[in-house]
Amino acid sequence: IQPTGVFTLGNYVGAVRNWPKLQDEYECIYSVVDEHAITVRQDPAALRRQTRETAALLLASGISPEKSVVFVQSHVPAHAQLSWVLSCFCPFGDLTRMHQFKEKSAKHPEDINGGLLTYPILMAADILLYQTDLVPIGIDQKQHLELARNIAQRFNGVYSPTFTMPDGYIPQVGAKVMSLQEPEKKMSKSDKDPNGCVYMLEKPEDILRKFKRAITDSDSEIRYDPEAKPGVSNLLTIYHAFTGKNLADCEREFAGMGYGDFKAAVGETVADALAPIQAEKARLLADKAYLNSVMNEGTSAAFRMARKTLSKVYRKVGFYSGE
Repeated sequence: IQPTGVFTLGNYVGAVRNWPKLQDEYECIYSVVDEHAITVRQDPAALRRQTRETAALLLASGISPEKSVVFVQSHVPAHAQLSWVLSCFCPFGDLTRMHQFKEKSAKHPEDINGGLLTYPILMAADILLYQTDLVPIGIDQKQHLELARNIAQRFNGVYSPTFTMPDGYIPQVGAKVMSLQEPEKKMSKSDKDPNGCVYMLEKPEDILRKFKRAITDSDSEIRYDPEAKPGVSNLLTIYHAFTGKNLADCEREFAGMGYGDFKAAVGETVADALAPIQAEKARLLADKAYLNSVMNEGTSAAFRMARKTLSKVYRKVGFYSGE
């Protein structure tokens, strides 16, 4: 995950809250990818601060350093080292066809840098270094995972099996959270109306205020119908995501309730659920020595795994080891 900006409610519901659940079934590796972040110009002090905050928020959200590996990407040089080798096995045309390259180039025409073009190769290195079986991804990253698979297949074909072929992991329950002001659009931190997007670290009173201002409709019935009632359906989806109740039970719970009370109830549920995460993140940031020790241990574990793969790659391509 990139240490840029602030996690939205959509990020939490769609991704972050699902990650701790994977720890009980899989050996998980979580990386704060600061090298990816600099394809867009960053303020150095802000990037350092946000890297620490992102790591703290991952831990506060339930990721356990006893069960998983958590580290900062730039602390493991093998990511950049393998990326160079993999770039020599990736046709230029494959990179120019990436959807996100086209979108970000259009969004930042003043800074179409080489990193913006080649960062999918760095992403491939992030995955292939750890002989990864499954990669939790959203729809927008499927093309990048396919590129990683193509590069791995090409390398394996030339030098014999070296990399595990990774598959995408799509969470079974991945509710999509829409804007509170434009419920036809996905919630995004780039929303023009600040009341449309809720952030994980917002104060409870601000979260409640935004929910009270959420767009609904002129009807008065609380039912799940994304086509006819997108605003109400979005609020029901959020309530379902935070309570675990199915949508039919949510509808019955709010039957006969006015929109004002309904919106307040959903807002209070969200604020109450995020409060302990916010408190734990603050505690972790205040304990700098502990946070650093967790990240250093994660770096050591990641370094050992990554170095094993990188050594094998270097040997196969013919790099002289000096031994």
